Amino acid sequence: MDQLASIAIAGGLAWASGLRLYIVLFFVGLAGHFHWFDWTLPSYLQALSHPMVIGASGLLVFIETVADKIPGLDSLWDAIHTFIRIPAGALLAAGVIGADDGAAWAIVAGLLGGTITAGTHFMKAGGRAAINTSPEPVSNWVASFTEEAAVISGLWLAFTHPVVFIGLLILFILLAIWLIPKLWRFIKFVVAKIAGLFSNERATTA
Repeated sequence: MDQLASIAIAGGLAWASGLRLYIVLFFVGLAGHFHWFDWTLPSYLQALSHPMVIGASGLLVFIETVADKIPGLDSLWDAIHTFIRIPAGALLAAGVIGADDGAAWAIVAGLLGGTITAGTHFMKAGGRAAINTSPEPVSNWVASFTEEAAVISGLWLAFTHPVVFIGLLILFILLAIWLIPKLWRFIKFVVAKIAGLFSNERATTA
């Protein structure tokens, strides 16, 4: 695998893991098992193509797909997966780069991959928190289906058109740098407002 393709695939797996980790694991496992692309799973990731791992990740895809479309539950799911998606994205990126370039580059790829995964995850979680301020569920469904389509199309681009994907990934990183602080300020504002409402209720009942 040439260097550009390795970078695109490592970046693609890290980026997509922040949105839908289990789709990534399921997709990569199937791609490796059925040889969808002109790409062989690196030794560190070959376990993903085992039928038992494919089955387990497929079950988790189903559970996450349902949970991600329920307002409130989607934000709880995201909060829990802060501690799962980011290290998993780092390991996937390190697994791609380390197979060809050794341990030192694997560590670098893991650090950068984890950072990209964190950016995607916090953009998703922040966006969902903002959407959940609206009581209707349609916007959650639209956001969820859009994320699923983005993950599948993004992974396909990373494997088949690495230059295009790397260009889009750079644009995403710039967008994340600009947007994440704004989402964080909005979430703090919403949390403070909810806390204020509860304080007023306690004061009234007292």
